[in-house]
Amino acid sequence: MRGRSATILDEAGAVRAGEELDREALTRWLAERAPELMGAGVEVTQFPAGHSNLTYLVRVGEGERARELVLRRPPFGSKVKSAHDMGREFTILRALAGRFPVPRPLWHEADAAVLGAPFYTMERVVGVIPRKKLGVPDAHAGTYARLSEALVRTMAALHAVDWRAAGLEGLYRGPGYARRQVEGWARRWEDARTEEVASVEALKRELLGDVPEDDGATIVHNDLKYDNLVLDPGDVGHVRAVLDWEMATVGCPLMDLGTSLGYWVEAGDPPAVRMLAFVPTTEPGNLDREGVVRRYEELTGRVVTRPVFYFVFGVFKLAVVGQQIYQRFVTGKTQDKRFAIFGPAVRTLGELGVRALDLGRLSRLGG
Repeated sequence: MRGRSATILDEAGAVRAGEELDREALTRWLAERAPELMGAGVEVTQFPAGHSNLTYLVRVGEGERARELVLRRPPFGSKVKSAHDMGREFTILRALAGRFPVPRPLWHEADAAVLGAPFYTMERVVGVIPRKKLGVPDAHAGTYARLSEALVRTMAALHAVDWRAAGLEGLYRGPGYARRQVEGWARRWEDARTEEVASVEALKRELLGDVPEDDGATIVHNDLKYDNLVLDPGDVGHVRAVLDWEMATVGCPLMDLGTSLGYWVEAGDPPAVRMLAFVPTTEPGNLDREGVVRRYEELTGRVVTRPVFYFVFGVFKLAVVGQQIYQRFVTGKTQDKRFAIFGPAVRTLGELGVRALDLGRLSRLGG
């Protein structure tokens, strides 16, 4: 859609109970880095979406001199340190700035004593972030076609970035990324289990039993989905920025594709799966999962010879992430009631993956 104003921009609201920041400590910290902005106070609100790292909107000053920053920190109570490395995420943003659409990183703080955990700040990019609804007026099939095309095109562009020239050689651990990923997520599943889930166990066995060789090495986002895109309010086909780089690294690009496919709920999926659609991929006009693979092949020149494997990996990975979040809820590490739904969601994801393996396809998995 061109030339139309969005009705829903991404906005922050009240900070959730138990996730408050020490505003006085933050004010002192900011005063050391941007004294020209200080003197009128600091306002902190929180972006409501997201289940991993916490994201806050920090408004410094008032009027024309006011400045909006975004602050990212790990969740309270989490022990999964590898998924919440603020310095690593900041380094990736700094490397990509000017090469790929990301928010401009500002400052990183490694000292946990300041706010209780390491954190970093970046400039806010204002735009539409697709969540349950796209948030633009009169969205139709053509709108969603442009949106799904934009996501695949963005992935292809990321996989074309020269990671060596960007200074990210330190993230590359050599060939075998796909196997390391499968084995790593299998270990995380074992660590996060609170009960037996037969379908997820079946996915783990299938994936471990037949891991393909890497198809080269590129920067991989590892969480590329609609609600990590900031879209131009007047043109949803234009991506202003990609967010949430906490799991990004250098590895096999087809594993990145698999993660995105895992998020891609279709209108023809079983009802329980459609209940998990946190972004509007089920709307008419969207590519289906098989269409995403075909478009990715067209844009990159790669041939995805085992799409079901990569999709099932994406589903398994999401099940593990869901279980990690659910474990935090079960053990009382968080009081956020949103997390209660992750128990049944893990089972649903496992069943979806098993069905894809049984049918040998990505789409038409319902009924």
